[in-house]
Amino acid sequence: MSEPIRTCTLGELLIYQIALTIEDGILAFHGFGSPLVQLALHLAKRSHAPNLVLVAGATYAVNPTPAFLTPTSNDFAMSLGAECGLDIEELFDLAASGRMGRMFLSGLQIDRWGNMNVTRLGNAEHLKLKLPGGGGGCNLSCDAEHVTIWTAAHRAPPDSKGQRRFRLVDRCDFVTSVGHRAADGTPRSELPYRGQGPDRIVTDLGVFDFDETGHARLRAVYPDTDAALVAENTGFDFPVADGLGIAPLPEPDMIELIRRLDPMQIHRRELSHADQNRAFEL
Repeated sequence: MSEPIRTCTLGELLIYQIALTIEDGILAFHGFGSPLVQLALHLAKRSHAPNLVLVAGATYAVNPTPAFLTPTSNDFAMSLGAECGLDIEELFDLAASGRMGRMFLSGLQIDRWGNMNVTRLGNAEHLKLKLPGGGGGCNLSCDAEHVTIWTAAHRAPPDSKGQRRFRLVDRCDFVTSVGHRAADGTPRSELPYRGQGPDRIVTDLGVFDFDETGHARLRAVYPDTDAALVAENTGFDFPVADGLGIAPLPEPDMIELIRRLDPMQIHRRELSHADQNRAFEL
């Protein structure tokens, strides 16, 4: 008989919080790379969203039932049990026709309006760092009905000079995937985009939603964080939702499912070394 589950790790909390953004009955696509997002989709599908149409990143398998998470999303073992598979053209057609309910995106920079940058740091005259680029993220951020943004690198410790490199920034150096306001200040509502844009940012320090102007707003913190800590590690001022509270922890059966789906603890690679040791009493 196994020991009862008494604690939840930060990674498991992030997976659960991402899963909570997923509605039942929609089509959602998780893209490449993130084990946190992959596990969140499988957790949602096997709990509160049984009618979710899950399209796996890289393989484009529809509703797969893998026995466990592999070290890379580009592994056809992640297609096990799939009902069918899509071509990449079909995936983008689904989004362009308004049938993609949710997409998951991140960035090396995420600004107050939910714009994201995975293209470059610096400007065209002074390039500091060339990044991999967004793939189809630009198109999908315009067409998907809703976007969940996540990052496990919100905390921005000062360097030897006391300076911080923020992940949540006042302004992106380059906009790869679009949020609620263009780089020139144009509101999303005035742009010809099908989707409604991002509605959550899930980070290692807390959870944001967006207010009526499209500005990121702190919605919940974690048992070991507070609004002051979030502000210290954020490159812009943000409003705080009425009734700011502690984000709910997953139930033991959900934690057990996460651990069963990820026996190699692949999701821990998204966390900093310090964050791998963060845990919360249930």
